[in-house]
Amino acid sequence: MRMKQLLATIIIGTTAAFASTATLAADITGAGSTFAYPIYAKWAEMYKKTSGNGLNYQSIGSGAGIKQIKAKTVDFGASDMPLPVEELNEAGLMQFPTIMGGVVAIVNLDGVAPGQLKLTGPVVADIYLGKITKWNDQAIAALNPGVKLPAEDITVVHRADGSGTSFLFTNFLSQTNPDFKAKIGAGTAVKWAVGVGGKGNDGVAANVQRIKGSIGYVEWAYAKKNKLAHTQLKNRDGNFLQPDDDNFKAAAANADWIKAPGFGVVLTDQPGKNAWPITGVTYAIVHKSQADGAKGKEVLKFFDYAFKSGTAAANELDYVPMPESVTKLVEAAWKNNLKDGSGKAIW
Repeated sequence: MRMKQLLATIIIGTTAAFASTATLAADITGAGSTFAYPIYAKWAEMYKKTSGNGLNYQSIGSGAGIKQIKAKTVDFGASDMPLPVEELNEAGLMQFPTIMGGVVAIVNLDGVAPGQLKLTGPVVADIYLGKITKWNDQAIAALNPGVKLPAEDITVVHRADGSGTSFLFTNFLSQTNPDFKAKIGAGTAVKWAVGVGGKGNDGVAANVQRIKGSIGYVEWAYAKKNKLAHTQLKNRDGNFLQPDDDNFKAAAANADWIKAPGFGVVLTDQPGKNAWPITGVTYAIVHKSQADGAKGKEVLKFFDYAFKSGTAAANELDYVPMPESVTKLVEAAWKNNLKDGSGKAIW
């Protein structure tokens, strides 16, 4: 599926035809994470064929998705940064994990093959701090003996919108580079030291494709679909890795979902020889009290279908499906926390 231009509302599936009673299928709306868009689109296509109900999902970034669910303009928000329990409680919200995946660094360098260039967290952080400005800088050359690096300027590309992908990326860089942590920090929206912005994963991807000598960061499915040149990254155990779902799973192996308040797990810079260093979780965010109980239940039916029938599709796109042990915890939390306007459980 080709990526659509960001900020355009992405209608997944076709509008259900009017039945003889002139009622429409119970389409649901969501907004937020561009990280999750490829798999949400695939799941929605599958669910539409099974149920007749569609998903209208706006791939506008985690920050905007959080704002929309708080404003009650969508049925669910989607964020790659878990909200603190205090913020969830204040807004009357519940979040739950839906899928896991990886963020990768991408480059546009003549003569450098996809997956050939090796980078580390500290070096990438120095690039984004504006300390390393040339591709043949000694810090990069030392990691890549035998690779012919051009003596050209580095153009940094980052997200221009509030982004869970940015949260994962900056969280990793903050853990590996104290100067980056002090000057930039981790968050969905940060004050970047240098570079040009792109809206959404597809906006960053488009800029990197267009600008020679550029570097950016996107969700792995975007890099694969658009045939972008990714880099290897050095993980916490000192191993240079290629991104793939096995390495994302290795990073997720340490997640303690039972003890995590609000299911809030961050999977960056995890230990393990095969753990991809920028692995993350996408969360769906819903209101605990559903004004429209039927619509709220339809959201849960969609994700229940995705959990039970969407594994193959997730694997095909190199996401990591939530383990059954976790989806059981999630559905138990639905039963305990989500009510309709009369206080009746919707699941």
